[in-house]
Amino acid sequence: MKLGYLIGVGVIALAVVAFLMLHNAHEAPAQYMGSPNGYEAFVPQNTINYNGNTDPTGDLILNNGTTLHNTIWDGQYAGTIIQNHNQIVQLNNQFVGQTDPVNHQQYVNLQDFYVIKGQVPIQQVTINGQPYYVIEANNINPANIAGFYTYDKLVPNFEVAINTPGTYAAGFPGNSPVYDWANVTGTLVYETHLYQDYIRGFSGGAVLVLPNKTIIPYGINTNIPVSAYFSNFEAPPQVYNPSS
Repeated sequence: MKLGYLIGVGVIALAVVAFLMLHNAHEAPAQYMGSPNGYEAFVPQNTINYNGNTDPTGDLILNNGTTLHNTIWDGQYAGTIIQNHNQIVQLNNQFVGQTDPVNHQQYVNLQDFYVIKGQVPIQQVTINGQPYYVIEANNINPANIAGFYTYDKLVPNFEVAINTPGTYAAGFPGNSPVYDWANVTGTLVYETHLYQDYIRGFSGGAVLVLPNKTIIPYGINTNIPVSAYFSNFEAPPQVYNPSS
């Protein structure tokens, strides 16, 4: 038998083994990250080509504050997340640096993020030598996903707040004195309303109130269908009173 033939057969065999290894790795059972009773948050930043799709990639913040970088969202709502994020980036480029006409402070960067109730199914993969976590979004109950937006530096604070017992959500009346506060909080209350005028499905003017009375203004993204599981955060049942 010729040596070249033997080498050719060996190369084919190795290729088949490599394919089966990759296939088996892809089919490996998912890990479940986070708490079954908590909330996790996916924060998109860029996009990546994965599994034949263009998917959002960013950070996954677990309920205990641990952040998993290089996380890919693959499956349901991937296209919606990319579209929402691109619109937020465009509005940041347009408005950040301009002045809020009510409190006379400069607008800040807003960030969209997606909260998942319960544990998140994760695959670990390697792409071009880089390790990634992949959220298998098709394996998440759609009712367990909700979209929000706030100041980018407050997203981790929002994640802490929504996992803190005693935190509740409220809305702002149009005459709330918070609009006049000369700080980021006052700016956010107005800016979340401003962005809703440009992005269909965005609604501003909500706030998380922690037990220590710290507040985090935010907006709701109804391009991700509203869920009964998140009803208190997506349709706050009360009005925020800073004196209470």
